[in-house]
Amino acid sequence: MRRRRVTDTALVSAGAVLLATAAVAVAMPAGAAAAGCGVNYSVSSQWQGGFGASVTITNLGDAVTSWTLAWNYSAGQTVTQAWNTTLTQSGTAVTAKNVSYNGAIPTNGTVSFGFNGSWTGSNPAPTTFVLNGVSCTGGTEPTDPPTDPPTDPPTDPPSTGPADITVNSATKYQTVDGFGAAQSIWGSAWSTTDTQTLVGMGANQLGLSIVRTGLSPESSEWATHVNSLKTAKSYGSNVKILASPWTAPAAWKTNNSRVNGGKLKTDYYDDYANHLNSYVQYMRGQGVPIDVTSVQNEPDWHPNYDSMDWSGTELRTFVRDQGTKVQNTKLMVAEAVNLNYNFTDPTLNDSTARNNIGYIGGHLYGTEDSGRLRPYSLAQQYNKPVWMTEWNLHAADGGGSNIWGNPANAAVWNETLDDIMRTVHKSMEANWNAYIWWYGKRYYSFIGDGESAFGTVAGAPLKRGYAFSQYAKYVRPGYQRVALTKSSKASPLEVTAYQGDGKITLVILNRSNSAVNNAVIQAPQNVSGAEHYLTSQNANAASQPTSVNGGQATINVGARSISTLVFTL
Repeated sequence: MRRRRVTDTALVSAGAVLLATAAVAVAMPAGAAAAGCGVNYSVSSQWQGGFGASVTITNLGDAVTSWTLAWNYSAGQTVTQAWNTTLTQSGTAVTAKNVSYNGAIPTNGTVSFGFNGSWTGSNPAPTTFVLNGVSCTGGTEPTDPPTDPPTDPPTDPPSTGPADITVNSATKYQTVDGFGAAQSIWGSAWSTTDTQTLVGMGANQLGLSIVRTGLSPESSEWATHVNSLKTAKSYGSNVKILASPWTAPAAWKTNNSRVNGGKLKTDYYDDYANHLNSYVQYMRGQGVPIDVTSVQNEPDWHPNYDSMDWSGTELRTFVRDQGTKVQNTKLMVAEAVNLNYNFTDPTLNDSTARNNIGYIGGHLYGTEDSGRLRPYSLAQQYNKPVWMTEWNLHAADGGGSNIWGNPANAAVWNETLDDIMRTVHKSMEANWNAYIWWYGKRYYSFIGDGESAFGTVAGAPLKRGYAFSQYAKYVRPGYQRVALTKSSKASPLEVTAYQGDGKITLVILNRSNSAVNNAVIQAPQNVSGAEHYLTSQNANAASQPTSVNGGQATINVGARSISTLVFTL
């Protein structure tokens, strides 16, 4: 249960424009079909501290089915992302290899790839290469390189013309409550550093704005997460806490057990309401306001761990008759496994029960397949925000392997982009107000847990965390989603736009295998500036070059990437 098939699509990233060329003749290794192979290394338009480059290998020969090209930098250049190649760097040594989607070598024996990078001091082109293990020599033939590397972006941005994406802030949709993840429900708490990494807004921090925590049936366990929740509230920006109970105390249930489901006995409804209220007041006394309190996690699922069964009618009766007893928080109904409306419609259709809740909750498992990853019209009718409060997917490892600590692993990135980020996008288009992932700290999640079998470092941000931060860090609580239109050029892109804090923010998914370069984004008015951040298989929320002209920005949207463009109005 709870896993979707993963595609094997390979990934690529942003493109670059040629500026200066260094051509180097190379000799082919034994067995190659063609002689006189050449390497053309082209430096793209430089900006302060950054550059792009394109590399073409010519006369490679049709007998060569794979290639590896290596070179060394002589100055402070560091590769930050690449496309049409798998590219690694160790010190000054760089190695580029072909990737599966390149296919067979073309009959003309020419292949190309590119990358972006950073530089300090100077940015000279390499003069020697090693192709398939054979040293390549030759003279450097620069064609009109700049005599002095520019230190600033162009002062006059190019004319942009018709927009590829146009934001229409006059048409408004839902208000965003946030993006988050759960603490360990039964295990130890996040450390202070873990919490700061997950909710912080600084470099290599992920900007989560919702933390989900378990509401234990045993009051002796309530103190476990106090310090991490206090840190989240004080260190993060407008962080909300969602408390979710998995079960009532065993003695109050029909099966006299915490596990395997069982219903709450009706004569304990008032005790359960007081139990929820006691938790909220305890946390409040510890300096941790609980913003939202769920009545039940997965009332339609009774596994052999903490769980409790409800029907939609029983949930309606409980919140109608007991809901007002839970103070200083807003109640949520009812986190069904696949946002099954049978568990929420009865409450929404009862005016007293409806007035006693603040939120509708549900989990993503099976929701898309059942046709419910769409606007929930009854919730919208009564102005009840819809939160997606749990999803967990890590099928990429095929049952367990040491792949999660490798930031460039293709299977991990495909699953992250094609399943998880895609469903965040679709949930926003569905007018849902929040998206909450399962554990924030786990080997397949946002920061590593250090479990040796899976290769992650405890507390270190993972690729999945950087991708999720493209929403969480830049689309803040209180922002409102607004409309947009796209040109045919932008048709491969999945885009949502938001307005708040004097900013227009667009989150852009490009799940295609081609970059959309020189994409023109039109804001509703002239802007004072724009910032563009991109996560791909080879980049982690990396700042990208952006040109601004009036109310337009021009950006390169890398293939197989998720990026965020932030306009400052």
